Amino acid sequence: LIMIFFFFLGFSMSIYDVTSRSIYLRWPKISGASSYRVTATAVNTIGHSLLAHFSDVTFKGTLTSLTPNTLYAIQAEAIDKNGIILAETQIMQSTAPDIPVIDQAYSKLSNSITVEWRAVPGATSYLLTAQDGDSFIETVVTNSPGTVTGLKPATLYRITIRSINSGGKSQPSPFRKAKTVLAAPVLSVSSPSCDSIAVRWKAVYMAAGFSVSLMRSDGLGRMLKENTTNTSLIFTNLDPGTLYTIKAYAWNVNGIPGDDFTYNQRTSPNAPADVQVAFNSGALRAIVSWMPTEGALTYSVTASSGLLKLKCNTSSASCVVPSLQCGSEYYVSVTAYNDAGSSKPTDAVSLKTIPCAPVNISIEEDEPGHLLVSWSSVNFGYYYVVFVKSDDGLEVHCNTSHTQCHFQSDCGFTYFISVFAYNKAGQSPLGDVFNYTTAPCCPSDLRAVVVSSDTMQVTWAPVRGVDMYQTRAVDWSGVALCNGTATACTLSALRCNTQYNVTVYSFSEARGSNTSCASKYVATAPCSPEIKNISKEAPSVVSVHWQCNNEDATYIVTARGEAGLWHCRSSGNSCTLINLPCGSAFSVSAIARSPAGQSLPSHSVPLETAPCCPNDLIVTQVTESVTNISWSVGMGAQTYVTTLESPKRQAKCHTLQNYCLLGCITCSTNYTVSLKAVSETGLTSSCTYQGYSSSACCPSGVKLYRLGNNGIRVYWRASEETIDYHTDLHGSKGNFTCTPSSGLSHCDITEIPCGDVYTVVVSPVTDKGPKVTFCPKKIYS
Repeated sequence: LIMIFFFFLGFSMSIYDVTSRSIYLRWPKISGASSYRVTATAVNTIGHSLLAHFSDVTFKGTLTSLTPNTLYAIQAEAIDKNGIILAETQIMQSTAPDIPVIDQAYSKLSNSITVEWRAVPGATSYLLTAQDGDSFIETVVTNSPGTVTGLKPATLYRITIRSINSGGKSQPSPFRKAKTVLAAPVLSVSSPSCDSIAVRWKAVYMAAGFSVSLMRSDGLGRMLKENTTNTSLIFTNLDPGTLYTIKAYAWNVNGIPGDDFTYNQRTSPNAPADVQVAFNSGALRAIVSWMPTEGALTYSVTASSGLLKLKCNTSSASCVVPSLQCGSEYYVSVTAYNDAGSSKPTDAVSLKTIPCAPVNISIEEDEPGHLLVSWSSVNFGYYYVVFVKSDDGLEVHCNTSHTQCHFQSDCGFTYFISVFAYNKAGQSPLGDVFNYTTAPCCPSDLRAVVVSSDTMQVTWAPVRGVDMYQTRAVDWSGVALCNGTATACTLSALRCNTQYNVTVYSFSEARGSNTSCASKYVATAPCSPEIKNISKEAPSVVSVHWQCNNEDATYIVTARGEAGLWHCRSSGNSCTLINLPCGSAFSVSAIARSPAGQSLPSHSVPLETAPCCPNDLIVTQVTESVTNISWSVGMGAQTYVTTLESPKRQAKCHTLQNYCLLGCITCSTNYTVSLKAVSETGLTSSCTYQGYSSSACCPSGVKLYRLGNNGIRVYWRASEETIDYHTDLHGSKGNFTCTPSSGLSHCDITEIPCGDVYTVVVSPVTDKGPKVTFCPKKIYS
């Protein structure tokens, strides 16, 4: 539907329905209008225009007697009572195509009706309607013929058709009546035997009879066809295992056929032929094969023995039946299957399996070195073989039709014995494997090694048939035991410095112990000494004393520290460690040695030597009354006590550092220098160094006098008559020095620049050592 609107002064017009010869309009009320005039003019077609008038109370109008499939320009005008046009609008609208005419309507399927008609000019599609009472079904098609689907079988319908274009739909055509054909019968098909097929179906509404046909799906052979009024039918004399196609339809009283129903059905297969049975004795299973039969999809093999039934299913021409029982006879048959059913079983084939393993096996050692093996007879057992294998890999066997065999045996061996029965099918399954162990032999190559004062390790060569070894060490006070399966044993918690009688016995769960094994005497290592005292004989010499509990033992004492190891040894109860370094810590322990071995170390005793004296000591005078003493670090020292001593006084300093300031020093005095190094535990070392003389005393009463414009005289008072002095004059314009003759207490400095500030220092003259720099200074301008 295409609509074009023009709006003038708020006046508009719309289309609400279109047919082949009519257009239905509506418009809004215009104030002041007394009537409305509508004109329809065909576009691109020569003909007269259609004019219609409507009152002011009418807002809908219908234009009739129009030409089908024609485009019209429709103009509406609102006119007042004076004939003046108040508003107007125009719209373009096409009429629907002409009404089609049905030529024929017929049904080929039970759910549809096909309609044929002549094409209508301008129609782009058609609307088909099938009505059954109050219900109807519509379908849009593009051309003739068209089909309405979704209908009910055997039902009479009224069929109409309407043409459609962009403008709308035409009026319905005159109806035609048509009836749908009968529904197809729904088949239920089966194959009751290998040469027959049975067909059944439910009654079909309005059906007078049924037609059923059958033919091989591959097209071979002839078609079989039956007409009947019943709802079942059986086809016989068919080919086994063959796929057939069955087609059935119903017809009404007029003989008109309805929908057909097609079904594919295969006949059940024939029984397989040439059944062969092979027996696998090792896996206790039967391999069954046969010739394939036509149309068979799968096969089922049944092996029956009394009430026991074993089955095997396959799609090939052979199958394996597992889990057969020994000593049994089975009857084997094969049945073929397909989707239609099963064939008859084949004639049974007899199968005898291998005998079962012999039971009630007994083993006896009737005399040393001879074994007797006996057992009970079994079903289907024709003869027997006994295998005897020793644990060294050697195997012998006995073949007999009786129920016993004799074998030779050796001591210290385990024998594994198995018995098999045989018949034409093969060897029986493996039954219980029995073992028999002879008495074990004594261990050889016995060795005993002393590990420590209270521990001994015993080893020996293994022997056959042994489940466990027992090691016994006996002394005058008791027995030490060790049980195990290994060929080595460690005896602990023994007495040191003691001789033991050591024996290793072999045990077997089957035969008990061999108690005739030889013994060996072994002595343990010496006992550990106990350090009683450590005494210091000198700064680097100590004596260690211990308590000795051993005979024929040598004792070794070791002092162990960061500085190294120091040793001394003795056969008595003391020894001396010499040349021990100062400032060192040691851990002192002792051991005892004898031909039997070495004892464990004694408990360690700590030892500390006195701290070392510093190697270097330097004394420096800071001021006339203060001296700084510094020294190198003494090994093992934590604090230091430094002393300067003269007949007049003593200065002392105690410090953690390696330097010290000593005050109240007298100038021109000789001092004795000593230092004491103190360890963390309070051990001390007294150290003496070269004596120290303090510097000469500075002069007093220094005065300055001018000598003209460029000279100065310096006076002072000497602290001692034997001391000489020199004068230093320092200024920004130069430095000057004056040294008077010995014994004088003044000095003249000339030719100094004027206009400067000078610093004047008078210092004693020293024969050696640094120049004295701490005497008082004078300022001269």
